[in-house]
Amino acid sequence: MFNNFDLNQLVVMIVPLLLAVTIHEVAHGYVAYRLGDPTAMLAGRLTLNPVKHLDFIGSFFLPLVLTFSGSPFIFGYAKPVPVNFANFRDFRKSTIYVSAAGVIANLALAIVSGAGYQILLYFESIWYASIFRPIMLDLLSMLGYSVIINAVLAVFNLIPIPPLDGSRILAMLLPVHLRVQFARIERFGMIIIIFLLITNSLSNLMSFFINPLIKILLGK
Repeated sequence: MFNNFDLNQLVVMIVPLLLAVTIHEVAHGYVAYRLGDPTAMLAGRLTLNPVKHLDFIGSFFLPLVLTFSGSPFIFGYAKPVPVNFANFRDFRKSTIYVSAAGVIANLALAIVSGAGYQILLYFESIWYASIFRPIMLDLLSMLGYSVIINAVLAVFNLIPIPPLDGSRILAMLLPVHLRVQFARIERFGMIIIIFLLITNSLSNLMSFFINPLIKILLGK
């Protein structure tokens, strides 16, 4: 299982993953702060320092398991930033904005990474034969993984199952009486998500949205 372990490849995949989950959580906290909730700021979570956002299971264990199991991409998550929704003046709109912030941040990072990837490929004839080739190849791989990871995070978080961002957005769009009913499934949310992942029930649905996005951004 460890024969094909490549530390350099692991680093190339882990770096964009840490950046993706960090940007995702900071986006939630920053938008919440702008809308009147300083909780994330007071907790020291409005920082791009990934150490402040790391979660043992989501940031280390899960990515390592996926790496050693031969998964084509690494997936993970960070500790959710604390948000006190009671601080919002407009609870409904603010909740939607805060919940959507992480997804939008990942989409933006995927687009920027894709642009960087395309630029490096365009100038490949210049750096490929130079002494910078190993560094540039690693950077190219990082940008490619960044596109994939951010696309996966964005689409995955839009799934309307608690505690994913899509569930909060959906809840705010529902009538109050249905919102209360929907909130009751939150206690089973992680169990449902794990079951769907284990059974690959989400694969076709996610691929339908993710694959075209990746092909556009990577030009493939």
